[in-house]
Amino acid sequence: MNKILVADKVTKSFGNHTALQDISLEIPNNCIYGLLGPNGAGKTTFIRIINQITYPDSGAVYFDGKPLEPQHISLIGYLPEERGLYKSMKVGEQALYLAQLKGLSKQEAKKRLKYWFDKFEIGDWWGKKIQELSKGMAQKIQFIVTILHQPKLLIFDEPFSGFDPINANIIKEEILELKKNGTSIIFSTHRMESVEELCEHIALIHKSKLILDGKLSEIKKTYKNNIFEIGLQTANQSEFLEHFKQHFTVKTSAYDALEEQLNFTVQLPSGNTQELLNYLATKGNISQFVETIPSASDIFIQTIQSKA
Repeated sequence: MNKILVADKVTKSFGNHTALQDISLEIPNNCIYGLLGPNGAGKTTFIRIINQITYPDSGAVYFDGKPLEPQHISLIGYLPEERGLYKSMKVGEQALYLAQLKGLSKQEAKKRLKYWFDKFEIGDWWGKKIQELSKGMAQKIQFIVTILHQPKLLIFDEPFSGFDPINANIIKEEILELKKNGTSIIFSTHRMESVEELCEHIALIHKSKLILDGKLSEIKKTYKNNIFEIGLQTANQSEFLEHFKQHFTVKTSAYDALEEQLNFTVQLPSGNTQELLNYLATKGNISQFVETIPSASDIFIQTIQSKA
């Protein structure tokens, strides 16, 4: 079975509000899967269904090829956006307690916690209370207890929230290492730059419906619109540009005095770029000719706006 999680026509309502409507998606094994959508789209409801905090009104969820059941909770790790540590408990005491809730013996929990506390260089936090830690420090503890039982599926909801850039990068590297070692990861965030860096697959939920799903690289290809960034060193910039605009759609243009070249963005009516290259070569020296690939943020905005 090459899917860690499959949702089949999952629907969930709360009173008159439909939170999820016929959601069907497949999350591959050993990948980082971006679960995206505006606030209120239904992402959190879907995550809660996976964690069996709530249940679908109809449809089904399958975990590793079998219907999702209570025993699967021990194979799932969940880092919610709203952290849930007990502020008055000491760090070590709480970490041991949460590890044992996930099925680890006290001896094994201590062994694994020592490894992670040493790795993050936070051994002196063991006897501190959570309320003595900064938000970022507390989130490091929450990250550790989320992954400590080595689950097959990890769910991270805004995992970088509250972290400074250095610690955010540390957590990012750990997430990539977890994936490298075979863990499947659902990654929910509004930070599109993180989606670009981490996610291989994405699903976009909007107003309770799944409106986009697939490999990020393939989705980007379908959203390309033949826009090219061009740098041209030519003697008569104004004359060239005026003539060029009569035949092509120029979206932006500017003269770079440092490089002594005209930079402009053009949208072609078709994918025939060789004809354009040949033409430009007769007008000057081409220093740049790059097709623009839409970013995850561009795709997110464009797709949501198209459904408005």
